[in-house]
Amino acid sequence: MTGFTVIWLGQLVSLLGSGMTTFAVSIWAWEETGQATALALAMFFGFGPQVLLSPLAGAVVDRYNRKLVMILSDLAAGVSTIVLLTLFLSERLEIWHLYAANAFAGAFGSFQFPAYSAAVSVMIPKDHYGRANGMIGLAGSASGILAPVLAGALIGWIGIGGVMTIDIITFVFAIAMLLIVFIPQPEVSAEGLQARGSLWSESLFGFKYIFSRPSLLGLQLVFFFINFTAMLGFTVMAPMVLARSGSNALALSYTQSITAIGGVAGGLTMSFWGGPRRRVNGVLGGMILISLLGSIPTGIGRSVAWWAAGGFIVGFILPILNGSNQAIWQAKVKPDIQGRVFAVRRLIAQIAAPVSMLSAGPLADYIFEPAMAEGGAWTGTFGWLVGTGPGAGMGLMFLMVGFLGALIGLGGYAFPKIRYVEDIMPDHDEVPAQTAPAAT
Repeated sequence: MTGFTVIWLGQLVSLLGSGMTTFAVSIWAWEETGQATALALAMFFGFGPQVLLSPLAGAVVDRYNRKLVMILSDLAAGVSTIVLLTLFLSERLEIWHLYAANAFAGAFGSFQFPAYSAAVSVMIPKDHYGRANGMIGLAGSASGILAPVLAGALIGWIGIGGVMTIDIITFVFAIAMLLIVFIPQPEVSAEGLQARGSLWSESLFGFKYIFSRPSLLGLQLVFFFINFTAMLGFTVMAPMVLARSGSNALALSYTQSITAIGGVAGGLTMSFWGGPRRRVNGVLGGMILISLLGSIPTGIGRSVAWWAAGGFIVGFILPILNGSNQAIWQAKVKPDIQGRVFAVRRLIAQIAAPVSMLSAGPLADYIFEPAMAEGGAWTGTFGWLVGTGPGAGMGLMFLMVGFLGALIGLGGYAFPKIRYVEDIMPDHDEVPAQTAPAAT
């Protein structure tokens, strides 16, 4: 796992820089607008292109060198930060610039997930998929611990511009790590050969593959519903904490850091453990636990201790949940078509998330927050649970998300094709080998 670990280290450092910039820019956007909608739109423009371009990205990943695709993705993210830094230093940065930069980086970021995920399958043995995915989750969580704390501390010393400069340096480091590692291209299977065609037809291949396998489709539909509901809460997390703490940046940084500490603990657990023997339990059981023990306490809580406790539980379980799901797909899908299949898999799971992001801000600003303000229409019903005043409406959104998420996880267990996906679908290396004929 040496080569994979080198790449992982580069991505860890890059994620740290990106997290610092995201935190700093979120504070700037909140101070400029004072609205949850502004932060929600920033997330939407970064996330939306990643989802919508996924099928095209998957076809490109399977066609071309996966290492080069990852380098270009990192490079594009660095360019977007350079543009934001230039505008900020010239005192010309506006909120719409943030949306445009996020959309540009998100478009190229759509190639990163399928390329990175498919690279894992050809770099390490199947038995280590769960551990590798645990390390990937660990990287995101570890950066989440340090990024808010470092950004919060450094903003007063070197300013937002200095934080973004550090981010640019981390992108250079990530690219350097990719350059020194060899990532093998997968052998072409008969299935992969049959899937070849125009870029358009290859972009559609993932849909045909997944829709012809009800168990895999059902698994992703569970993610479709859980991501839709979860994003209604996650999108307003930062504005909720800022609203309830009187715009205290340290309260937000502590909450995010403790959440990330939970992610590190969960990532380490997954890295050494490899996940439950029946990985579907890690997926569906994880959804239920996150909803009941993470989202609900976050919504009810009115202090950093509550938000951090809920965040820690979410952070701890999420690497196990995602790592278990990733291991299922890496074991079932042949490596040379994983780019196309994984990209569409991501599209199905996350296509509703941008809708949630667009909805969350207006729902908070114009419905939930006014209804839970002092003397609001819903305070008599829900005030005893989430309190009243600034942030209480967004707390109620978290509470609703928790109950709905638990129901979705339980619903997944109700369908045998989802519950027994690992038994119904054979591993790709258990299917009789049918490689493509050698070129002449």
